Amino acid sequence: MSSSDRNVNRRQFLERSAVLAAGAATVSPTALSYSRIVGANDRISLGHIGIGNRGSELDEIAGKLSSSKNVEMTAVCDLWTHNQERAVSANQKIYGKAPRVLRSPKELLALKDVDAVLISTPEHTHSPLLKLTMEAGKDCYCEKPMGNVLAEAKAARDAVRASKQIVQVGTQHRSEPYQIAARDVCRSGVLGDVSKYEIVWNYHGPRWRGRPEVKQIREADTDWGTWLMTKPARPFDPQLYFEFRLYKEFSSGIPDQWMSHGIDLCHFFLDEKFPVSVVAHGGIFAWHDGRQNADTFQALFVYPKGFLVSYATSFGNDSPSFTRIMGKSGTMVNTGGEGSPRWQFVTEVGTHEDDYDVDKKRAVKDILLPGDKGLPPQGMGDDDLSHMTNWFDCLRSRQQPNATVEHGFSHSVACMMATEAYWSGKRMYWDTATEQIVDVPAKADS
Repeated sequence: MSSSDRNVNRRQFLERSAVLAAGAATVSPTALSYSRIVGANDRISLGHIGIGNRGSELDEIAGKLSSSKNVEMTAVCDLWTHNQERAVSANQKIYGKAPRVLRSPKELLALKDVDAVLISTPEHTHSPLLKLTMEAGKDCYCEKPMGNVLAEAKAARDAVRASKQIVQVGTQHRSEPYQIAARDVCRSGVLGDVSKYEIVWNYHGPRWRGRPEVKQIREADTDWGTWLMTKPARPFDPQLYFEFRLYKEFSSGIPDQWMSHGIDLCHFFLDEKFPVSVVAHGGIFAWHDGRQNADTFQALFVYPKGFLVSYATSFGNDSPSFTRIMGKSGTMVNTGGEGSPRWQFVTEVGTHEDDYDVDKKRAVKDILLPGDKGLPPQGMGDDDLSHMTNWFDCLRSRQQPNATVEHGFSHSVACMMATEAYWSGKRMYWDTATEQIVDVPAKADS
């Protein structure tokens, strides 16, 4: 296959992916599900809490689907006036009229005409805001991680369980067609017994440091107390406000932001929920800039089905990223970092010890979609429409979406376990009976 054949136009790729995802998500609503919809063909009124960089991307995605899915962003909420103004301008261009602007999340949640709410705030506020959204009786799209404090994540999950609301967690790769195709291969049994799952995602740079907004914001232009939410009061800190992923009280950094996607795909592909145990190590080896969270991180998980998961990230070197799922009968290989759609299946034949050229004898099959004329791109941005399409469809059908609150809770637990293992230096375990992270194995049932 020539290099030109291996490249597809990114716009065509995204458009085809959205169409395929929409087709896969379409379910004929039952009479019961339809009875819970107030006007199945009415326009869905959206509200959005947290409209910074990621929030602006979500607004753009929703805007691209506004006509086909009959939705409208009618209210936006952000603590910082600059973000409010930017969101109003962007949505006015999309819908031809300005959304209402609110500073307090509770004010937005009190709006009776808002049907569904998007949450894309800093990570320490995801669970508390999701719980408030459920108490307000609104459907929700909540960015990942779903939570990074166990008690708060459990409270949010329980609130969703007690409601009739449709909640999509923002692990968007569960809706992307190539990841769905890879999952189908993994679950077909063709890999044989899986013993190891490896994820290596790298980047060269002081990730999350150097945000220009740090020098732009003034305390008078925001609500610092609301930003802190469940955290203790402290003096206004613009660096913490925008670079929160570097500070351990608010984020775990690499686990919350990157590993959450990687471990969620592991759960998705191999049908797992919670690790049995995890150890983690790392440190600040590349960027000595006052950060607390690691710039180099590695975690090892053991799962109930009997396999090891290795996750590793370096911010000091951009060596090629990859994922490998290793079974006795074959290997799934992903080239590229988070969300890369380029997957291959490689048969397991022979050994390198017996034959140095054994790789040439192993059959390789690219994981492609119907109609593909070449390989998909090696990278994948966050602008794919599939996940939002799935959520909008489920708002009408009342079917469960691709990334439920249960999936969100599972990846959050894995990330919290790894974080506690890193900071404590201990092997951490998940006690399924008490739903607690502990440093000793749970006693087996007698």
